[in-house]
Amino acid sequence: MADSYYYDVTTWPIGNPHTDIGEVINSIITDVKARQTDADSNNEGKPGATIYIPSGDYHLTTQVLIDISYLRIVGAGHGFVSSSIRFNTPKEEWNNLHEIWPGGSRILVDLPAINHGPEREGAAFVVSRKGNPRISSVEFANFCIDGLHFIDDGSGNNDPENTYINGKTGIYITDAQDSFRINGMGFIYLEHGIVIHDADALSIHDNFIAECGNCIELRGSGQASKITDNLIGAGYRGYSIFAENFGGLLITANNVFPRGASTVFFRNVSRSSITSNRFHAFYPGVIVLEGNCSENLIASNHIYRACEPWPPMKRYNNGLDDLFGIIRIEGNENSVIGNHISDIVDEINIRPEGTAPIIIRLVSGVGNYIANNHIVANTEGNNHNEETIEESCFSTQVEAVLATAKTHSIPVVAVHIDSGSSRNTVLDSGTESQVYLDVTANAFRPTPSLPGIC
Repeated sequence: MADSYYYDVTTWPIGNPHTDIGEVINSIITDVKARQTDADSNNEGKPGATIYIPSGDYHLTTQVLIDISYLRIVGAGHGFVSSSIRFNTPKEEWNNLHEIWPGGSRILVDLPAINHGPEREGAAFVVSRKGNPRISSVEFANFCIDGLHFIDDGSGNNDPENTYINGKTGIYITDAQDSFRINGMGFIYLEHGIVIHDADALSIHDNFIAECGNCIELRGSGQASKITDNLIGAGYRGYSIFAENFGGLLITANNVFPRGASTVFFRNVSRSSITSNRFHAFYPGVIVLEGNCSENLIASNHIYRACEPWPPMKRYNNGLDDLFGIIRIEGNENSVIGNHISDIVDEINIRPEGTAPIIIRLVSGVGNYIANNHIVANTEGNNHNEETIEESCFSTQVEAVLATAKTHSIPVVAVHIDSGSSRNTVLDSGTESQVYLDVTANAFRPTPSLPGIC
């Protein structure tokens, strides 16, 4: 049909999508703009288009530039499979693997890998348009963006595939936009999975974003957006979820797993919610509220901090010690309510040695409310053997998560309110001996102690 705006990259006559899908998608966008020139004709305008990517491998050597609204780029499956496990498996064993590379509708980012280069240059998809109205309703759905390899970071550790550095980004949005959707995608082995500036009414939902240096970064400012039902796991250098200068951000029902330096990092974020998530982290600083973070809700999350159990990654960490806090807050009138927090770490792994780890640390602020949090602090259940550890990342991590036998409790500081903070309330989130605060400046009701338990 002459008025059809549905394009299949494998049937488009310009370029070869298997050798450079970037050239193909750019030429399709050019065609859409040539056919949709009138913004208002008979109450009709520029409806945009759908670009379909069937299952298959598609190299990208030309960056895709999107500067039209109402564009949907959709594939036939996110195709995720762990590259970290593959690259930490001896190459002579690869012949025994059922699959070697990610699949589905897979875009292989063949842009040059760089260290410390301009982020935009390494992005597979760039969305950029200034002027009014803001670019709107661009959607990415159901395909995989694969950064392929990480590179040497210059540290001399001779382990380039575990550096989380290659200068590549999956989706990079430069300008203010409205009602974008990123759904059902797979992102892997990218230094930055998704970078979005000045988001409004953004939905990031049901994606698999893992083994990336950073997963989701909401920069500049934004409002009224959501990050929901995703499976996420960044590397030890970066953020799983980062947001700055945001209001009204909803982070709900995500399963965030290691090894991100921070699971959720807010900078100057207000009136936002982190609720009903499952967070698993290998380092302190799981949830960090930095700067002027005010009136945020952190509630009904399961937060599990443990130590890295898999030998190839044990050498790495985020550089923070256990006095930093699992939840760390700077700001006013925030609520931390009804979370289950498990700090499962052997005494030998606590830093500084001999100290009691801090679970919730309020660094500065007034009017914060910390109530009804259940904190479990135990040693690890070492009921696995070294043979199993060496065999499988999956079995090693599952055994560590399930290990609850042969443990004993460790002393912790459940809540620490730094000096200078006042008019904060702490209720039923630690016994009298587990909470440190100035009782002349803050309200405190301790969790009742059971006989024989501090």
